[in-house]
Parts: sequence; C-alpha cells; structure tokens
Amino acid sequence: MPTVIKTGEAKTRLSELLARVEAGEEVTIARGDVPVARLVPVARTGDARAAVADILAARAGLKPTTTDELISWRDDGRR
Repeated sequence: MPTVIKTGEAKTRLSELLARVEAGEEVTIARGDVPVARLVPVARTGDARAAVADILAARAGLKPTTTDELISWRDDGRR
C-alpha cells in the first residue's frame, strides 16, 4: 500500500519523499483526505541499477540458486 501524505508535509519533506520514490516506493499526496497526486518511480531504460533492482524484486521470496544449478544451466546443451 502506498504512503499517503498531506500536501503541507510533502512540501516540507520533498527531498526525503523523492529518495523513497527512487528506492521504489509509491507516495500519494492528499489535500485533506482527498488524494490529488501520486509520486512513482520513472521507468529507466538502459539503467543497470534499475535492472538489478527489478531482478532482485522479482527474485524476492525465491530460494537461492545453488552453484550446482548455475553450472548445470551453463553446461545445458553443450554435450
């Protein structure tokens, strides 16, 4: 669930909010109780750090890959 923050607090903490968004978090800005804007990370093409972050997020919760599995995949089809 995204973080919801009021406009006045967003003005005060903009640098912090941008850092959180760069780290992948979504932030909704509200006027009173009404959401009016959403800060989301910009998709970057060609950015190796973003690609690594996407891979790590996709692998979250999966069991670690073993060395034997890596060797097997490397050698697959080379017989």
